[in-house]
Amino acid sequence: MSSTDAARPGAAFGPEVYAARRERAAAHAREAGLAGLLVSPGPDLAYFTGYAPPDTERLTLLAIPAGEPGAKGSASVVVPLLERGDLVSAPGADGLDVVTWRDGDDEHAAAARLLDGTGTYAVSDSTWALHVLGLQRALPDAHFTAFTDAVPTLRAVKDPEEVERLAAAGAAADAAFAQIREVAFAGRRERDVAADLDRFLREHGHEQVDFTLVCAGPNGADPHHDAGDRVIEPGDLVVLDFGGLRDGYGSDTTRTVLVEGGTDDALAAQQREVYDVVRRAQQAGVDAVRPGATCQDVDRAARTVIADAGYGEYFVHRTGHGIGTTTHEPPYMVEGEDRPIEPGMCFSVEPGIYLPGRFGVRIEDIVVAFPPDAPDGARRLNTSTHDLQTVR
Repeated sequence: MSSTDAARPGAAFGPEVYAARRERAAAHAREAGLAGLLVSPGPDLAYFTGYAPPDTERLTLLAIPAGEPGAKGSASVVVPLLERGDLVSAPGADGLDVVTWRDGDDEHAAAARLLDGTGTYAVSDSTWALHVLGLQRALPDAHFTAFTDAVPTLRAVKDPEEVERLAAAGAAADAAFAQIREVAFAGRRERDVAADLDRFLREHGHEQVDFTLVCAGPNGADPHHDAGDRVIEPGDLVVLDFGGLRDGYGSDTTRTVLVEGGTDDALAAQQREVYDVVRRAQQAGVDAVRPGATCQDVDRAARTVIADAGYGEYFVHRTGHGIGTTTHEPPYMVEGEDRPIEPGMCFSVEPGIYLPGRFGVRIEDIVVAFPPDAPDGARRLNTSTHDLQTVR
């Protein structure tokens, strides 16, 4: 459930893949009535070029013009002169027009010369305000909006190779879960178990671990509790939410386990009752992925199960989020998002119940919508058991 804005490109795709992505982006911009897209360092730039420079105060900006249907308008990159060599050696740099600027130059004026002075541009969400404001000064009659508002599904539909990278990341997370079930929980701090999870993810190929949430006992009622110094006790439910990047694509899974040795029978009965409700809600969310469904249908399906069981007020977040080169990205499975689910969209399904002062339960899988092996539904990219697992 936790997110990161960081992204590494991982093993490169071929130059033709990056070129095709830029062509699709131009089509998205045209359909949205934009003059083009402006992409700064971060996951979007890596997606379109394979170039992942450090994000500093120096302006680096990819400009993708909308163009006309069928046109081959060239994308341009404004880059500091001292970083030009790294850019042109990137795997997706072929076909890009490169414009350099030196320290002391007006970099925003350099970028402005490539743009329509009266057009509307969507700017990648991670762009520094420093640069958006600089472009506004350079182009006072132009307009700027965020990717999330103008082209929210730009990276939402994955191609087969992206899906397989996500599947490999999910399998690695499942393998880490299998290992963590074998370690001792009781008598150790949450942060000790989190360190184990970090190590296991890296052992299974993650080059980047973004989060290892370990939320024991009452801390499980806080959906984003970070692993701390609480000592895990017998009878605790422990929410484990963990993931990161493997080969440039994300994993994000949550399982809830029970520490053996509890002596409170009434608590144990409620824990199992709540766990079963969440398990059924998660299945209902996955089952809601079918032709004609919208993103909010997934949220509604999971939420209905929890509300009907009397725990509706304790489900306090959306049911899911997209995943790709970052662990949180569009689409979002939430009420009010009536966007149709499209083949190749990858997202989490992660309902939860959080009882303040007592415990929490969440179960999360990543799914891909309408793949060739499940054209009328979803394929789970996490396959570890949903049965309540007991740990030491």
